[in-house]
Amino acid sequence: MLVLVSVALRVRDVVRGVWREAAKFGVVGALAFVVDNGGYNLLVFGLPGGPEGGVMRAAPVRASVLATGAAALFSWAGNRYWTYHDRHRVNVAQELTLFLFVNVVGVAITAGTVFASRHLLGLESVLSDNAARVFGWVLATLFRFFAYRRYVFVAP
Repeated sequence: MLVLVSVALRVRDVVRGVWREAAKFGVVGALAFVVDNGGYNLLVFGLPGGPEGGVMRAAPVRASVLATGAAALFSWAGNRYWTYHDRHRVNVAQELTLFLFVNVVGVAITAGTVFASRHLLGLESVLSDNAARVFGWVLATLFRFFAYRRYVFVAP
């Protein structure tokens, strides 16, 4: 009976730790989303009520790449120094490379759900595209969370 109580307490502590980690991961991700989308809108459309268009209004694709890059760096720093502050690598370049690779796979997962929706299922509506993107985003987020824990931010 004592062993069962000990195992139950251990499982409870592990679940609490993962939930705390997942919450921090979610906060960093939400803020990175704001950096990405807010940065893009500021670069392309400018400040609300300001002059028409932002500094990159004629280059929306480059603005998107710049905003997404800034969001990725923000996400890496937030996860490295807050979510996984006790589990980051000494070799920063290796960690950042792994982080970026995991994110490229995450983008491919999201794009893959849209591809499957369009080309395999033949769905072409706004609703189906957005549903596919949300489904892909959920899958990619789960992938990132577990890949960060297992491969990117490892215990020293």
